[in-house]
Amino acid sequence: MKKLAWLSALVAALLLAYTAAGPFLTMHAIRDAVQREDSRALSKQVDFPALRQSLRLQLADALVRQAGVDVQSSLLGALALRAAGGTVGTGVDMMVTPVGLSALMRGRRLWDLSSGATPPVGGERVPASDPLADAHWRYHSPSRFTATVRDEAGRPIVFVLTRKGLHWRLSDIQLPL
Repeated sequence: MKKLAWLSALVAALLLAYTAAGPFLTMHAIRDAVQREDSRALSKQVDFPALRQSLRLQLADALVRQAGVDVQSSLLGALALRAAGGTVGTGVDMMVTPVGLSALMRGRRLWDLSSGATPPVGGERVPASDPLADAHWRYHSPSRFTATVRDEAGRPIVFVLTRKGLHWRLSDIQLPL
C-alpha cells in the first residue's frame, strides 16, 4: 500500500512538472518551427480560431482609433470604416491559417532573395536570429502564460499561451498598435 502512495505522489509530481514546463516547451517548439520554416510543426502549437479573433479585434480597434472622431461621426466615414474593418478581418482570416503561415514563410524566402541576400551555400539556410532571446516570461495563472519581447521602438509584443488539458498553445499576440 505504501508503494502505491509513493507511486501516485511521483506520478502527480511528474505531471505537475510537465504542466509547468509546458509553456517553455511550446515556445521552444514555436522557435524551432519558425527557424526551420516548418509551417506544419508551427500549426500544431497555435490555436488558430482564438488567435484570428484576437488579431481581428485588435486591428479593427486600431483602425477605428486611428481614423479619429471626425471620420467616425460622419455617415460616409462610418461606411468606409465598416468596409475597411471587413477587409482587415478577411486579411487576418487568410493569413492566420496553416496555409497562410506557409505562404508567409515562403514570402520571407522570396523577400530575402529579392532584397539581395545571397542564397545559402549547399542548400543550407542561415538560422534566423532568435526573436525570443530577450523575452520576459510570466505565469498569470495555471492556464495562462506570456512571453513579452520588445520591438525596435521598444514597444512590447506579448505572446499569450493558454492551456487546455496538458497542452499549451499560442492563442493571442498582443500587438503594440
